[in-house]
Amino acid sequence: MSTDTAAFYDDLAEHYHLIFEDWSRSIERQASVLGPLLESRIGRKPLRILDCACGIGTQAIGMAQRGHTVVGSDLSKAAVRRAAAETRKLGLDVEFHVADMRDLSALPRSDFDAVLVADNSLPHLLSDEDLNQALENISVRLRPGGVLLATIRDYDSLLHTRPSFQGPAFYSEGETRRIVHQVWDWNENQYVVHLYLTWNSASLWTTKHYAGRYRAMTRAELTQGLGLSGFKEIEWIMPESTKFYQSIVLARKEGKPVGEPA
Repeated sequence: MSTDTAAFYDDLAEHYHLIFEDWSRSIERQASVLGPLLESRIGRKPLRILDCACGIGTQAIGMAQRGHTVVGSDLSKAAVRRAAAETRKLGLDVEFHVADMRDLSALPRSDFDAVLVADNSLPHLLSDEDLNQALENISVRLRPGGVLLATIRDYDSLLHTRPSFQGPAFYSEGETRRIVHQVWDWNENQYVVHLYLTWNSASLWTTKHYAGRYRAMTRAELTQGLGLSGFKEIEWIMPESTKFYQSIVLARKEGKPVGEPA
């Protein structure tokens, strides 16, 4: 993982919600897709869920609102503080920790039914070594038969087109307006995202720039990593069938849950 990833999200945490047209609606929409996928694969509710790239709480909040027991962790201290504050505002009971997904040993439990790694977080792992380390740590936190769910950009397509620009998107709420766009600088199978947020307050316009590095991780690369880390029943679900904004991969940890017949 790039050493500046934590700084990228620390800097962005205060304004992360501005990326979305309506953050609250995005929380609800994401939970309406990801929640049923996990619930159907595990076969019961409520679930014990670890969101190990929780950011400011987009998925953790939605899963808690569906009645699940949620623990959130992230390498960004500022993002974790923001997530904790947002859940308190909503009266939700979510436990948060600062932890890099490559080392989840500080978390107090290891019997989760599911682990979430959403919003294209895995591609911050720039090497196979980092990816395998993260997947092994995630596996340790899952109970036997537990499920990993990750969402990721469709890099199989993006590596062919190598886009240099995304957006702009223009959002308006009452008298407040904002513009969101990205510039991508490619170097082989990695790229730096330059994220620009521009918004107005009264007559004053403000622009912020954030930069983060990603690896264009293909489905074959992630599938191989999951297999090497002991996951099975690896399933890819593409946006065409879910209308979700990213590809979704589900994988099951080997073994039968305690109390279930072998």
